Amino acid sequence: MPAFPALETLVDNFRSRRPIRAGSLIITVYGDAIAPRGGTVWLGSLINLLEPLGLNQRLVRTSVFRLAKENWLVADQVGRRSYYSLTGPGIRRFRKAFKRVYAEHNPEWDGRWLMAILSQLNQDDRQKLRQELEWHGFGHLAPTVMLHPQMQKPELQAILQEFDYQDDVIMLEDLGEGAVASRALRLQTRESWNLPKLAENYQNFLDKFRPIWNHLKEKDNPTPEQCFQIRVLLIHEYRRIILRDPELPDELLPGDWAGSAARQLCNNIYQRVWEGAEAHMNDVLETAEGPLPPPNSKFFQRYGGLRSQ
Repeated sequence: MPAFPALETLVDNFRSRRPIRAGSLIITVYGDAIAPRGGTVWLGSLINLLEPLGLNQRLVRTSVFRLAKENWLVADQVGRRSYYSLTGPGIRRFRKAFKRVYAEHNPEWDGRWLMAILSQLNQDDRQKLRQELEWHGFGHLAPTVMLHPQMQKPELQAILQEFDYQDDVIMLEDLGEGAVASRALRLQTRESWNLPKLAENYQNFLDKFRPIWNHLKEKDNPTPEQCFQIRVLLIHEYRRIILRDPELPDELLPGDWAGSAARQLCNNIYQRVWEGAEAHMNDVLETAEGPLPPPNSKFFQRYGGLRSQ
């Protein structure tokens, strides 16, 4: 395998994390790589795929069993082999989460705010939902009022249904025409979201992956296995940030917003390595019928259209 110091550093840093959170990485692999190719793989081949990233057999098995209990995955036993597929709810969660990951640009904003009023929940339920909505990029307008500039009502309704809170939370939409660039709204944005922390997360992402991009631009193409490692760690790190990003309109963000550079960097690297990563998965992953099926048509729509290198 050709030398790739930046990738070796990236993998070593991931392997040294404690806890390593194998379940989260497996979710990334299913969402990014397995879902577009039928959604089912033999557990043994998944173990082989992830072992170079520091996930041993016991850790992968334990994490997959836990994801099955949480209704992300379901097992099908064929002889002595277990094949794990996405559940229906798992597929819906992936589609909702990963749609934002592969967007080429920030969505246009029409001035609409979606608000969730939590005052009718008891304190424990309110705290549980508040944490969930923060994960989806909601900000705080008041102690019991949260808001989001991009989420649509059906998406919020789906979240509330998962928690069985659909009858206890008030949803309101407000079209704040003409208020986009107002001083009051810019100040409220800083109070409602921790933009400095989000910017710090994006900057850390840039610091991690710019050396990868510099190597890709200057050296020969990496091996298929290296492409897979880059791709899975890239999407794993990026999705953890983008899902917390409310994707505020440019008018409400600092002029040097690191999120814009992070999105472009993620796009550039993904375009360079996706094809090699697919080749590596062809060699390693197995289904009950044999090799993985080819990616579906939606896969090639990522980042405005994937291109062969």
